[in-house]
Amino acid sequence: MSNKIYTTRKAFMADIPAILDLINKYAAQGIMLPRTEFELSEFIRDFTIILDGQKLIGCAALHFYGPSVAEVRSLAVDPAYKGTGAGRVLMEAIDREAIDFDLSSLFAFTYVPGFFAKMGYDEVDRNVLPLKAWKDCLRCPKFQACDEIAVLKRLKPEEPRKIEAFPIYAPTIALPKPTGH
Repeated sequence: MSNKIYTTRKAFMADIPAILDLINKYAAQGIMLPRTEFELSEFIRDFTIILDGQKLIGCAALHFYGPSVAEVRSLAVDPAYKGTGAGRVLMEAIDREAIDFDLSSLFAFTYVPGFFAKMGYDEVDRNVLPLKAWKDCLRCPKFQACDEIAVLKRLKPEEPRKIEAFPIYAPTIALPKPTGH
């Protein structure tokens, strides 16, 4: 890990081009969902960015699904900065924000569960997550053969292990299981 000092802050509208470039490079590899300028404009307040000096080197969004749970979305670090601790610093900023909002749990869909495990997340069955979280999945070309792994971090471990805090107001349906796990 590098001794480099990175800074994090909430994203501004002026950061949208750099965030789009980073996310959509991963999307072109089939690793993330692509994002549009409109989507980023609409959800810019969800984003935290990490900087090396003035250069944007990573981003992550904290997207709320209720008063106690949020999803970590669009987590991306410039490939040149992988292994430097930048991802950890970014995730620690997301954790602080989630704690400030008094959230009980964070979840994500990922291809790198090992990274999330280092950050305190456990792999879970995707069917325990809020149904609303699947709205982005509906436009994904991998929806019927999803190979992302669902992970969950309990910020308040003293609370019951059951995820009753997720407000799901729809009939229970079986969602696709990951195929590449």
